[in-house]
Amino acid sequence: MPRYFLELAYKGTQYSGFQVQHHTATIQSEVEKALKTLFPSGLAGVDGQGNPNPFTLTGSSRTDAGVHALQNFFHLDTAIPIPQQRLYNLNAILPPDIVVKHIYPVKMDAHCRFDALSRTYRYYIYQSKSPFLNDSAYYFPFKLDESLLQQAAGIISQHTDFTSFSKRNTQVKTFQCNILQSFWQKEDECLVYQVEANRFLRGMVRGLVGTMLKVGRGVWSLQDFEKILKAKDCTKADFSTPPHGLFLVAVKYPPGQFNLSNE
Repeated sequence: MPRYFLELAYKGTQYSGFQVQHHTATIQSEVEKALKTLFPSGLAGVDGQGNPNPFTLTGSSRTDAGVHALQNFFHLDTAIPIPQQRLYNLNAILPPDIVVKHIYPVKMDAHCRFDALSRTYRYYIYQSKSPFLNDSAYYFPFKLDESLLQQAAGIISQHTDFTSFSKRNTQVKTFQCNILQSFWQKEDECLVYQVEANRFLRGMVRGLVGTMLKVGRGVWSLQDFEKILKAKDCTKADFSTPPHGLFLVAVKYPPGQFNLSNE
C-alpha cells in the first residue's frame, strides 16, 4: 500500500501536544479529523489496539502541550491517491493554527520517526515587554550574562548522557543523545537557544534552557552546571521554562532517501 509523508507546521498553544490523546484536542487528532472529512470513503488502517481506523498516522517527533513547530512530519498508508493538489482542500478544513505544507509519496519502508537523522529545536526568550511575543517566546526580564550562557551551551555538546534533563515517567531504553550543535544567538528582539541532536528526551530542551538561565543569572556556576549533567538526576535541573517559547524547527532525513523539501 502506498505511503505518504505529510509535512506540517503548527502553533501549539491550543493543543495538548502532538500525539493523539483521549478526549482532548491534539495536532494528530485535528489532522485525522480533516482527512476523514476530505476522504469520507475512508483510508485503510488500524489503530494501536488493532481496531479498524481509517487514519493511521505515525509522527516523527512528539511535541508537548503548548509547543510549536515550523516543521514536523506524519506518515500515512493509504490506497487512495493523495496528490499535492489536495493541499488547498485539506488546509481549508484544518484550523488556522495548523497547516500541511507538503504531501510526499515515499518508499513503503520509509519511516518518518526512525529514519530521521536529527531534530533541531529553538527556544525563544525576550527581555523587554512586547505585546507580539507573549505566546511565542518566554518573557524573562532579568539580566543575563550571555558569555556564560554560550559557555554552558558548549558544555552540553561535550556530553551524551542526559538523564538529568529527562522528566520522570518517560519510557525510554537509553538517555544517550548525540548533540550536533548547541549555541545561543540574537534574533531580532529575542535571545535564542538552538540545539540539534539525533534524538531528544521528554522535557530535555526546556530543562537545558531553564538550567542555563540559572547559570546566566549567576545563581549557578558553570561547574555547577556540569555537575548537574553528570549527576544523572532530574531533580537537580530546572524544568520551569514554559512550553510556548519552544519550537521544533527542522527534522532532517538522509539525502536522496525521500523527496523532501528539507534536503
